Amino acid sequence: MKYVVTWKPRRSGSVADNEANSAQLHTLVSKWTPSPSLTIHQLVRRIDGEGGFAVLESDNAGDLADDLFKFRTLFEYTAYPVIDRETAKS
Repeated sequence: MKYVVTWKPRRSGSVADNEANSAQLHTLVSKWTPSPSLTIHQLVRRIDGEGGFAVLESDNAGDLADDLFKFRTLFEYTAYPVIDRETAKS
């Protein structure tokens, strides 16, 4: 199953708090290894710096949820199950 995931940073507290969150995020992402069942087809950032989008594929939604859960304190995200246009019947 393919998913499109949108994310945006959680803003909380002061500018200094948000900068600390950004530093924490960089550390987490640099050490993160996706679940073996997860394929990342595309990962893009918004040009305004307010989040991004990913096209992911996994046969295990639980693994995807576990991967997203690791970043829950830093991001608000939504995962949409999708199908390829060619697969849709209408």
